[in-house]
Amino acid sequence: MNLMKFKKIYFLISLTFLIPGLISLLLFGLKPAIDFTGGSLLELHFSNQENFDLRENNFMDDLSKLYETSIVQSSGENKVIIKGKEINNQEKDELLSKLNESYGQAEVLRFETVGPILGAELLKKTLTAVFLVASIIAFYVWKQFDELKYGLCAILAMLHDSLILIGAFSLLGHFFNVEVDVLFVTALLTTLSFSIHDTIVVYDRIRELKRKHPRSSLENIANAAVLETLSRSINNSMTIIIMLLSLVVLGGDTIRWFVIALLIGAITGTYSSTFTAVPLLLVFEKKKN
Repeated sequence: MNLMKFKKIYFLISLTFLIPGLISLLLFGLKPAIDFTGGSLLELHFSNQENFDLRENNFMDDLSKLYETSIVQSSGENKVIIKGKEINNQEKDELLSKLNESYGQAEVLRFETVGPILGAELLKKTLTAVFLVASIIAFYVWKQFDELKYGLCAILAMLHDSLILIGAFSLLGHFFNVEVDVLFVTALLTTLSFSIHDTIVVYDRIRELKRKHPRSSLENIANAAVLETLSRSINNSMTIIIMLLSLVVLGGDTIRWFVIALLIGAITGTYSSTFTAVPLLLVFEKKKN
């Protein structure tokens, strides 16, 4: 079975997921959390409320009249996380006093404030970290396989996965008000590792087969390498995907979008290692000849 003869189809599938996200990034961008823009986070527990539900109570409407919020989400039974503009302790106490009048005693579980300067610095460090990780991985692959094309194809596959993830969260941010925070950055860096892990396995198998069959074409060798490693890659990834799906369902609102980001990264990383990195390698080889 020659999987590599369908290279154009694989690239078309990639474009199907890349283009909507890229358009969304250009039109809407990402919705940054207070980690990057600055602001305050307040987590409350309403001890006198039974079955407190954001969707059933008038809490959202009442809160919007008191405080400029960006995100309000449930974090457990009778618990709520509020994210919005930066406030000080006095303003926080005034807000609590007004909420207590309508919803009973509210216990402050967490109160955090991030200034805009610190947020901008964190964003700068985040971008630097992503760039460094991608560069080091590409250099490592290049040196391990002694050919620049391996490193270039590996980093293009990582870029493919990263752009799909970032584009997906741009769409989610526009349509569902989903923010990107430090946890999203963690998921993005983890996606790079998902992407490169299986890619190196396939590339290593290609290298071994080239030594055994020096007269065979790279396409035949690549196809054999993919067939030998595909079931292993799918089985390994499915264990991760099943675990992440269970966390999406059972993990709660506070980590749901982080887990969804990991899930997207796991799926795209598994796909790109076989159906993006290897076809790109064949394209480079064809251009070379």
